[in-house]
Amino acid sequence: MTVLISDPEVAAALDAATSVDAMRQALLAAYDGRLVAPPRAAASLGAGRMVLTAGHLEGQWYGYRAYDTFGHPESEQVVVLHDGRTGAVRAVAVGEELGSRRTGALGGVAVDALARADAATVGVIGAGGQAWTQVWASAAVRRLDEVIVHSRSAARREAFAARVRAELGIAARAVDTAREAVRDRDVVVLATTSPTPVLSAADLRPGTHVNAVGFKQLDRAEFGTDLLDAATVLASDSVAQARSYAPPMLAALPPYASRLRDLGAVLAGTAPGRTGADQISVFCSVGLAGTEVFLLDRVVRILATAV
Repeated sequence: MTVLISDPEVAAALDAATSVDAMRQALLAAYDGRLVAPPRAAASLGAGRMVLTAGHLEGQWYGYRAYDTFGHPESEQVVVLHDGRTGAVRAVAVGEELGSRRTGALGGVAVDALARADAATVGVIGAGGQAWTQVWASAAVRRLDEVIVHSRSAARREAFAARVRAELGIAARAVDTAREAVRDRDVVVLATTSPTPVLSAADLRPGTHVNAVGFKQLDRAEFGTDLLDAATVLASDSVAQARSYAPPMLAALPPYASRLRDLGAVLAGTAPGRTGADQISVFCSVGLAGTEVFLLDRVVRILATAV
């Protein structure tokens, strides 16, 4: 019997620690070849596109996520989970919560794998849902003392800081400039829709880890090549997907492409991560295909045990 899952059910089932654990397992499965996760595909529909990401955890399940780029106010994503043995549809999730928690949890895995073990402060540029889940997941892997946030909207950044204090119990404050947000922080989150750099690498202190969630392509990026030049460690959740971007992803172009590491390989211990306290590390999040389905399978399992 197919289960229809809504955003409130996803939110109730998936706390940050559970989500981060699921994404760690997904990255390892992709690296081992057990999770088949080809780069996303898109179909142009004139004023917008339909985008599809698909995955197959061999012997268990397969499925896909579909979303559009029309920008309609009530647009929603659909994630479909098929039984890998019978082909039956086990579950369908409709809404934004699953994808948002997936992206945040991938960022949490990156912080856990690449940030310094004593990282305690987070600087955030952006105050939307993606910025929130990055902090939410980071708090599950590090003992955070303070979150500092900047957004162009004073109201949004103040509301974001208030939410961090209320829901995560972490000291948080809003600041007027991006430089104030990132300077002297242990972890920096870039989660904007800006097509031009919002950060200067010169403002980062040695040892900073950066999660980049927004645009990261040639002539359309929320950071510049100065960040990639400063980074000792460059990683992505899917190098293959990073290479498929159009326009090209900055970190997948020379001279950076040869240094771009697979986060799954870092987790497996076959590629180096951080090897020094003063190194700057950068995680370019691309959204490994199949991870929404991986997380939906986890939701279905959790809901089944709660019955």
